[in-house]
Amino acid sequence: MSPRRPLLSLTGVSKRYATGTLALDGIDLTIMPGDFIALLGPSGCGKSTLLRLISGLTAPSGGTMEWPIAMHDAGGEAERDIGFVFQEPTLMPWASVIRNVALPLELAGMKRREAEERAAEWIARVDLKGFEKAYPRALSGGMRMRVSIARALVTRPRILLMDEPFAALDEITRFRLNNDLVQLWAQERFTVIFVTHSVFESVYLAERIVVMAPRPGRIAEEVRITSPAERGEEFRTSPEYAAQCRTVSHALSSAMGGAHE
Repeated sequence: MSPRRPLLSLTGVSKRYATGTLALDGIDLTIMPGDFIALLGPSGCGKSTLLRLISGLTAPSGGTMEWPIAMHDAGGEAERDIGFVFQEPTLMPWASVIRNVALPLELAGMKRREAEERAAEWIARVDLKGFEKAYPRALSGGMRMRVSIARALVTRPRILLMDEPFAALDEITRFRLNNDLVQLWAQERFTVIFVTHSVFESVYLAERIVVMAPRPGRIAEEVRITSPAERGEEFRTSPEYAAQCRTVSHALSSAMGGAHE
């Protein structure tokens, strides 16, 4: 049996901005199909920059990024097949929920009726059935984020990038969305790279936590999380969860202590 091939391999990746700021340096990271990876670290450690590099929204200044199992376009560039959920839902305020979710499919050439049928399926899967005709202004912050997640997943991307999507939400809503995201991931097994400042959120969600240190942004440590097959409140309140949170918290403290002054 041949070994699994990585979805994406980063080797010695760096990013220097035009201002001269070195945002990332020496990033080595292998992402396997179906991984759930959390990027954890303080502001300014390059988490969002790394996400933008992976998405193709910006290019690295050095190092290599290889997509071994990606399709390639006529110019030889890897077609990343990515969904992106930003910190803000960034929905079209003049469009209904179903029109917002169907948009990526229609931009890809799908007929409107088929696009809306698939969009309705994903609206139901993020627990918003009955809100298809509602407009963003009528939805709570958590509901708008659910729409954003449905829109990102409606094309069934190979990889889902999430840039602190729940940071602005209240704790109860955040817990519910954490639960729903883990359930969707378990069902679909898309690859997730999730940026967060929260040790507790990273341990609850991820299989691998990449702890990052600042100035310049770099990987300080990687922690693998052991958890039950189905995560829920029982795991969140378990001694195992608390112990793993302490392990990750110590790793983060060490990374911060090693930051360049």
